[in-house]
Amino acid sequence: MNIGAYTFSQFHGIAEEFHGCAAPGLLIGGYMVELAKGMLPEGTLFEAVAETSKCLPDAVQLLSLCSTGNNRLHVRDLGLYALSLYNKKTGVGVRVSIDPAKLFAYPEIRSWFMKEKPKHAQDIVELERQIEEAGHSICKVQRVQVDKVFLGHGHMGTIGICPRCGEAYPLDHGPQCLGCQGQAPYTTLDPES
Repeated sequence: MNIGAYTFSQFHGIAEEFHGCAAPGLLIGGYMVELAKGMLPEGTLFEAVAETSKCLPDAVQLLSLCSTGNNRLHVRDLGLYALSLYNKKTGVGVRVSIDPAKLFAYPEIRSWFMKEKPKHAQDIVELERQIEEAGHSICKVQRVQVDKVFLGHGHMGTIGICPRCGEAYPLDHGPQCLGCQGQAPYTTLDPES
């Protein structure tokens, strides 16, 4: 079964090049993205929300114009293997997830998805064969209204210089940058050069 304009084999190669490997989640994610795209009215300018940070966001980036860099792909890691594509103005869209009840027909996919076997014990050839055969048939689709927090793009606003670190930042973040407010994902080890 094709993934959009690509054969399974072609998408496998693209996934491998982009992601570093053709991960099962990325391959299934390709089918999920294409199913969601096909359920939107033609010509819809859409954005995406991925409910996991693993593999699925890469499928969205490979098969749509949504990326984290253009702020049209939002990752809200709920630990759920699901994504929503939605009209960027209205928030009306479609959510696609893997339906565990549909995996009994595909035991290798189920074993992978439910973490029933360690990775080294998985039959990757059979897993990929089942993914190609199953396509989007293992998915569940729901119509959704995406929360308004995901609609529109905020503009950075006025920029100032942080009095503590000296870096430029949006002044609407407060009297100093968010990093200096304790939200930096690091601590500095080297003195400033």
